[in-house]
Amino acid sequence: MNIYVDGMGGDNAPEAIVEACVKAVGDFNKKIHILGSEIAINNELKKIGYTGTDIEIINTTEVVENEDEPSKVIRQKKDSSMVVGIRRLKEDPESIFVSAGSTGALLAGGTLLLGRIKGIQRPALTIALPSKKGTPTLLLDVGANADCKAVYLEQFAMMASVYAENIMGIQSPKVGLINIGTEANKGSELYKEAYVLLKESGVNFIGNVESRDLVESEADILVCDGFTGNVILKLTEGLSNYIMGSLKRSMTSNIRSKIGALLLKPALKKFKKQFDYKEYGGAPLLGVKAGIIKAHGSSDAKAFYNAIRQGIIFQEKKVLEKITNKTVEKL
Repeated sequence: MNIYVDGMGGDNAPEAIVEACVKAVGDFNKKIHILGSEIAINNELKKIGYTGTDIEIINTTEVVENEDEPSKVIRQKKDSSMVVGIRRLKEDPESIFVSAGSTGALLAGGTLLLGRIKGIQRPALTIALPSKKGTPTLLLDVGANADCKAVYLEQFAMMASVYAENIMGIQSPKVGLINIGTEANKGSELYKEAYVLLKESGVNFIGNVESRDLVESEADILVCDGFTGNVILKLTEGLSNYIMGSLKRSMTSNIRSKIGALLLKPALKKFKKQFDYKEYGGAPLLGVKAGIIKAHGSSDAKAFYNAIRQGIIFQEKKVLEKITNKTVEKL
């Protein structure tokens, strides 16, 4: 298995990316290929003091910016770390590619250069949300498809079910459809139609789930269009940061609060960990013909390290092959 990493993608590249790769090669005993500016990446390796042979630098001369139009990146920035990385996947389907770069460009590159799994009409980005039941809940799509058809949501549920069974070890994962009410006739025409398709799809569909119940739902998988999913993702992150910031300010406001904070510190650390995206790493781009992991744009070394870890498990568990086989069965 080859691991290709976008060394220039994300807010903290290349520093955090290189730091994560150095830790990953030591922990996972895998060779990692970092794509990007050879000078910049070498400088970071020197800062860390890395002198091993398990990191190879693949020099590229261009960088994909968030402002770049995704559909043009493939043609106009052929020597970018992202495009070269995706092309390496096409040459070596058993490899994985991890990037914290532009979501739109990554989606466009994955779709146009690699192609979709036969029978899958749109790829989807998947993330793990904390939940009351103890195991994370998968949420998709979280931004790959702002506009959806009902059949896309059905396919998202099928792909996520395979992922949950193999990566999370959940047998017959429960699928919920995010909606404005629990009744079958609630929501837009898209969601009404999706409800019917999911009920007849063969996945373990448990019905509609309202947004206020996302964390407390028994669902292992929550399905929605990419616009809704991205709003939920950003709101969850923002609210989590606000709550933790407010607690910190309140608990350091006076001596009594500080003493109480010391007593509560273990519980607060556990609470923070539940809502920390860094613990989950990245979002697999399900539906394309290779293993692509999209790390958060603001990933630090810890988050990117976990994205690499997630990609390795994705490949070792042959999730792509199992999704492909499942899709073929339905055709």
